[in-house]
Amino acid sequence: MCVTPSEETAIAILGWLANEPELLGRFLALTGTDPSSLRHAAADPGFLAGVVDFLMGHEPTLLAFCAATGTRPEDVVRAHAMLSGPDNPGDF
Repeated sequence: MCVTPSEETAIAILGWLANEPELLGRFLALTGTDPSSLRHAAADPGFLAGVVDFLMGHEPTLLAFCAATGTRPEDVVRAHAMLSGPDNPGDF
């Protein structure tokens, strides 16, 4: 299975969230996902779009992720656009 750069970004965000218990708890509560099903859910492009959307919804969290992982904010914005598709332009 080939993983796109946008999917790699979403998976990196999910990995980072796993080390941020408060944020992970909020994400799980918002998505209705439980920790045991994260691995399975991560295979769903729609779920990955939600992961990136969660990060994009709060600039301080976005910047904290970028600082912790060395990811450029532009890369997250690009991943958001690619995973969300043309029907969900968001606020950006």
